[in-house]
Amino acid sequence: MRLTVLYDETCPLCVRCRNWMLGQPAYVEINFLACQSDEARRRFGDVPWLGEELVIVSDDGDVWAGPAAFLMCLWALRDWRDWSYTLSGPTLLPLAERFFHLISSRRRRIGAVVNLWGPSRCDKRGCKHDVIQPYR
Repeated sequence: MRLTVLYDETCPLCVRCRNWMLGQPAYVEINFLACQSDEARRRFGDVPWLGEELVIVSDDGDVWAGPAAFLMCLWALRDWRDWSYTLSGPTLLPLAERFFHLISSRRRRIGAVVNLWGPSRCDKRGCKHDVIQPYR
């Protein structure tokens, strides 16, 4: 199985999440495609949430958007698959959905703050940020 993650390349938070995922061991092949690209519009232009939500498309044509796509990202990663099952259970799913919507609806503001931290280098252990020295 292969998943294509359609993400917003103009969103610093989305780019950081993409970079973090690239450093994670995965159970399935994950390809990333900017939702604003010509290729994304050509291949997935009929997906109604394209550009509005995080979207994942499997090579079989299955589509997940929003919180379901967030959980699929976790499901695809070796160290996070158990969390995907936990968060998709009846007790935590409403909380996971609210969390995703909260982050997603504020992603531009969060991304602006994340950019203040400077460039990051992400791998399977997490993300490291260059420290920006204050102007003196």
